Formats: sequence, C-alpha cells, structure tokens
Amino acid sequence: MDSIKTAVVTGAGTGIGKAVAIEFVRKGWNTVFVGRRAALLEEAVAQAGSQGGARGLAQACDITREDEVDALFDAAVKAFGRVDVLFNNAGMSHKSTLIDETPVSVWNDMVGVNLTGSFLCARAAFRTMRKQTPMGGRIINNGSVSAHAPRPGTVPYTATKHAITGLTKTLALDGRPFDIACGQIDIGNALTDMARPMTVGVPQANGTMAAEAVMNVQQVADSVLYMAGLPLDANVLFMTVMATKMPFVGRG
Repeated sequence: MDSIKTAVVTGAGTGIGKAVAIEFVRKGWNTVFVGRRAALLEEAVAQAGSQGGARGLAQACDITREDEVDALFDAAVKAFGRVDVLFNNAGMSHKSTLIDETPVSVWNDMVGVNLTGSFLCARAAFRTMRKQTPMGGRIINNGSVSAHAPRPGTVPYTATKHAITGLTKTLALDGRPFDIACGQIDIGNALTDMARPMTVGVPQANGTMAAEAVMNVQQVADSVLYMAGLPLDANVLFMTVMATKMPFVGRG
C-alpha cells in the first residue's frame, strides 16, 4: 500500500474545503475531495495536480447519509490504504433570521449537515483509524468563530457550531487509547464566496450593517496543514485563525 499519508476533506468542492484539500495535495498528501457535486470536485482535483506521487481523488457523498459516509471511507482505504486525517469541514449557513421567523426545515437541514454530517464522518474516520495498522490518526473539526460568539439572527448555525466544540472535546478524550487526536479550527472571515457579503455589509450586534475585515483563505489552509502535520503525541485542541480587524474580541 502507499506510504504517503492520506487526508479526507469534506466540503472540498468550494471555499475553505477546496483550498485546504488542494494544499494537502501540494504538500504531498493523498487527498480525498468530498462533496455533493462531482463536477466541482473533479475541477478541484485537476487544479491540485500531483506532488511527489501524491494525488487527489474526487468522491461525491451526501454526508448526512450513513451509508454514503461509510462507503466514502471504504473508498478512501481502497484507494490509499489508510486514513491519517479527516478535515470535517462541510457545512451550511442561512441568512440572518430571528428564531420565530426561522423555518423548522432550515433548522433540520443545518443540524443535518453541520452536526449530524460531522458526527457521521467523525464516526467513520474514528472506526477506520482505530482498526488500521499502525493504529491512529487525526480529526480536525471546522468549528467557526460562531462556536464562541454568535452573529445576530443565527440560532441554527451557532447552535450547531457550539455542538461541534462538544464533539471535538469528546473525541479528543475518547481517542486517547487509540492514538486518535482531535482538534478544532475556528475560522473568522476567510474570504470565500460564502463570506463575500462581509466585504459589503453584514448585521452587527448594535443593529447596524457594516463591512468587516477579511483574510485570504490560504491562511486557513496553512493553519489546517500545521495541525495535520503534528506528530500524534501533540495536538492543537483549539485554534482560532481570523481576520485581525474583524469584530470578534471587542464589544458588540
């Protein structure tokens, strides 16, 4: 089997996931690009190219479906022999909406993708890492700054991201006997298509609309690769990487 390390990246067709998956390949990792839209995944794999024998693999998957997630990790092992890192990144958001105006369908969809999807991928990764030889691996969850502080009108998104913190802490504990490390990266205002409205104006805690500072998504990719590259006896439990001037640490 291939001695090159293997990463699985969800939500790899666009945005943060795409940037991270491409960086994994360019740093010499075999990388499974995971998402719902096969065409976007194939484009991202082509953009990544190959490096030192490492390559990308596009794998379409609905992460809210247990059978598809299990098949995803089976395909990763079949292609590359093992899974060393899962970047649990796929997620969705919704426009700023007060709770009594938020459709229950939006809540269910967001819990399904952001939380259940992360659980299912972590579950399959944990099982794979526990059984493989040598045993072990690393799970990196995308938490978001919303795992710490909400934006106005984001009950479903913020609730799921706070829940990801609980997932991270529990996996970090449960993984110890099996050399499975788990950490969380909390990202603030990386400039992707989803974050582009921040450059124009988004709701603030004081009721105003304001543009916010953003950062290059490559900074996120570099941060995830740092976490992934640590030996398994060291772990970044939580990392916050954010646009320096975004309104997070100040009063709302």
